[in-house]
Amino acid sequence: MPPARSTDRSSGGDSSGANGDGSIDEYYDVIVVGSGLGGLTAAALLAASGRSVLVVERHDRVGGYAHSFRRHSYRFDSAVHLIGGCRPSPDDDGGIVRRVVDAVGAGDDCEFVSVDPFYRVYYPDFRMDIPVGLERFIDAHAQLFPAERDGIAKLTKLCCDIRDETDRASSSSTATGSKTFAQAFPALVRYHRATLSDVLDDYITDPKLKSVLATCWPYAGLPPSRVSFLYWASMLISYVADGAYYCKGTFQRFAEALAHSVESAGGRVVLSSSVERIETDDEGICGVRLDGDRHARTRTVISNADARQTIEQLVGEERFPARYLRAHRRRRPSVSAFVVYAATDLDLASRDLAHETFAFARWDHDASYRGVEKGSPNWLSVTVPTLVDRDLAPAGEHLLTLTTLVSHDATANWRTKKDRVVEEMTARAEKLLPELAGLSDHLVYREGASPFTMERYTGNSDGAIYGWELSPGQVGAGRPGNSTPLNGLFLAGHWAQPGGGVYGVVVSGIEAAAAVLGIDRDGLFSRLSAG
Repeated sequence: MPPARSTDRSSGGDSSGANGDGSIDEYYDVIVVGSGLGGLTAAALLAASGRSVLVVERHDRVGGYAHSFRRHSYRFDSAVHLIGGCRPSPDDDGGIVRRVVDAVGAGDDCEFVSVDPFYRVYYPDFRMDIPVGLERFIDAHAQLFPAERDGIAKLTKLCCDIRDETDRASSSSTATGSKTFAQAFPALVRYHRATLSDVLDDYITDPKLKSVLATCWPYAGLPPSRVSFLYWASMLISYVADGAYYCKGTFQRFAEALAHSVESAGGRVVLSSSVERIETDDEGICGVRLDGDRHARTRTVISNADARQTIEQLVGEERFPARYLRAHRRRRPSVSAFVVYAATDLDLASRDLAHETFAFARWDHDASYRGVEKGSPNWLSVTVPTLVDRDLAPAGEHLLTLTTLVSHDATANWRTKKDRVVEEMTARAEKLLPELAGLSDHLVYREGASPFTMERYTGNSDGAIYGWELSPGQVGAGRPGNSTPLNGLFLAGHWAQPGGGVYGVVVSGIEAAAAVLGIDRDGLFSRLSAG
């Protein structure tokens, strides 16, 4: 994404623990490398639990892919469009994101606005709005495909079962009781190697309905024939059951709220600083070395950075068992993305647009993904955040974000291709979305971000936007656990379990914090609620 400017936050909290020469020579209970939402979630929970925490971020602001940036009078989200798990409820614990925000006292610093429909979809001669709410989701699809109602309902129930079993498996180390794992979690066991296509074939007969149900596969970075059904199901239900939300003021506010909670609990957030080495001794982790030959001591590090960089560069492969390294080297990183950030003086509020729209030139998702791999996709998503937050742009103007997935290696030099891709994506948005007719003549600002941009500003190898690929063999036990074989080293974010996406990285941060404390998820939240 384009570089953020230091207009909202230029330093990391107070300067306690810093010597006069700018060095950091202090012991921390936990040091978090990187301030993506996974790292910030872990840091905030641990700080609220009474641990002394240092967060080190190479960028000039927190958030990772959730950071925002300013251009003129516009505020753009760099990559995040929606989030699930924010549902407030007086009757239960609400969504998982809401639980985190409430647990660390960040509720007053960010406001989540409900978005409904979840998304709109266009295929050739087809348009549909996908509502939130389980019954509404089933009814909306069944109205257009009445012969498939039973299969739609059964598939939706299965997705809920998957999410429920996943949550139970994560929340308690004694969740199985006297049962075997297979008896306690039958859906997880049965479908752990299944793709989305495998399961759609079991429940749905109409090929067009299969495509419609699979529409949001770009949120997981792989087409239905390759994406993990377990991950897709949990992701879908996080939106449909808990609701889809936008963070008012951009998702930077959410990241800032977590960072502020770290500082309020006595922790420290240091920006524009790079960790050059995670230091070890015979016992395991013993500290970190930052740029400028600064050092901070600790016995616990949570890395929110690229797992390959963490293992191969920051620590060194020699500190890990051969079996762990073999699994590490087999894993495939996810695809990257190309994004166009634009502003228009068209009155989009009067044009019946949705906050989020997926527009496909064909029904075949596998064919669409082949275009991704070649660097010439013929589909995109269009996000209009100003439909739910007018303060992001001046009166009379709206923001649009055009996004498509692309392979980092699809071209040797994205820099020379960038302007042409921006033009192509703008033209494609006009062609696929009738509501955007005339857009090209009414753009008042436009710029693009390529996979090289993603790599440069996040540090992710090849600009990977979901960490490791979310295929069946790379979720669950196929993904690195939050604990590692190196004593004191933990992982959080989209390179660790459970996987990519905003909901996934927040859960990863929770699990990392719980692992550091040696308790399960329920124990963590119980401890925080008890004060």
